Amino acid sequence: MAGHSKWANIQHRKGRQDEKRGKIWTRIIREIMVAARQGGGDLNANPRLRLAVEKAKAANMPADNIKRNIDKATGNLEGVSYEEIRYEGYGIGGAAIIVDTMTDNRVRTVADVRHAFSKYGGNMGTEGSVAFQFRHVGQLVFAPGTSEDKVMEVALEAGAEDVITDDEGAIEVLTAPGDFEAVRDALQAAGLTPEVAEVTMRPENTVALEGDDAARMQKLLDMIEDLDDVQDVYHNAEL
Repeated sequence: MAGHSKWANIQHRKGRQDEKRGKIWTRIIREIMVAARQGGGDLNANPRLRLAVEKAKAANMPADNIKRNIDKATGNLEGVSYEEIRYEGYGIGGAAIIVDTMTDNRVRTVADVRHAFSKYGGNMGTEGSVAFQFRHVGQLVFAPGTSEDKVMEVALEAGAEDVITDDEGAIEVLTAPGDFEAVRDALQAAGLTPEVAEVTMRPENTVALEGDDAARMQKLLDMIEDLDDVQDVYHNAEL
């Protein structure tokens, strides 16, 4: 990944997410329900549910809401059943896009995602058509000015796979998905607070887009992200 724009891209993405805060509870509730249904309602035994609950708390979701949705998913309350479906495709300039959804109606969801791709010049692909361009990793990003030596020492000791510093001084720590929590907790215990901390699909290479192409790509991404059934969108465009 081109280091020079890594920090700018992350700040841009965080800004876009902040604008969409109204939808975040809905997405977190779905994640909680699917995680609880698949792995049970015990936080200690279910890492995916643990991360979802942490997201809920960070978004100021009341504890009653969290518990109620875990209970729905584990059969203690009547609830909707969601399934996870991943779609892949290409955006402007051949940029790769992965769309993760949770839905109770896959016919509706695929129609909505396909329409969003086609409206702004993208193309839906088949399963596996772009996923090979991404790595499933834990990612922690620290702002420029953070001590690189300290991050590297703590992260590698805790089991991180790699530590990368970009041209702007931002530091990126990469972990195996299963090691993410241990590495994050070790860094926080050492007084190192990341700007971004998530398990994500990280692009191996990026496509630089400028001007009209960048604007069209952003419209495409916005339309996909605004769909009710969409949980996460990953792409390899540098905007």
